[in-house]
Amino acid sequence: MIDAKFRSDRDARREAILDVAAEVFLEEGFDAASMSTIAAKVGGSKSTLYNYFKSKEELFQAHVERYCSWQGAEMFALLDDEGDDVRAALTRLGRRYITNVMSDRNMRHFRLIAAASERSPDIGRAFYEAGPLRGARLLGGFLARMKLEGRIQIDDPIAGGHLFIGLCQNRMLKARLVNYIGAPTPEDVDAEVAIAVSTFMAAFGPKA
Repeated sequence: MIDAKFRSDRDARREAILDVAAEVFLEEGFDAASMSTIAAKVGGSKSTLYNYFKSKEELFQAHVERYCSWQGAEMFALLDDEGDDVRAALTRLGRRYITNVMSDRNMRHFRLIAAASERSPDIGRAFYEAGPLRGARLLGGFLARMKLEGRIQIDDPIAGGHLFIGLCQNRMLKARLVNYIGAPTPEDVDAEVAIAVSTFMAAFGPKA
């Protein structure tokens, strides 16, 4: 019982550190952020921080992995209802995906991670594996099930997952990254998803 309480308290403390670290990284950037600043905002010492994370890089990587996990859980849970047809499921996913990924906060995270990955490739690797790659695999699993049911015709479901995600984000992503456009409106999202789903189904939907 004591061990369980210790683990619970330790987990809560770790989450609190990650909450504070996320805001510091977003405000100051990876290079400028310091363990001292994070510790001060958490309300402890650097030594306490190092009990949980061995370095700033490890702390940032944990933040990236947690953020990707939250994003993925929210988006790809929409595929759990297998009663829907493929078009309906992809439309639901696409809307959530574009809304989340193209948001101001997510763009700030993406720029932050890309900059940090220049010096620390492990951070980029952690982000890609926990975010884009995991998402494509989850969508690929759904597409594989739909293939078995004869609802789509696709040779490589995981490649199909990458392709659909690319169709959803391709036109907007670079423009958002450089602040050429703002976050899409619901109408923008609907229009973009409609094109992505139509294109995907034209390529892989059942043939008459």
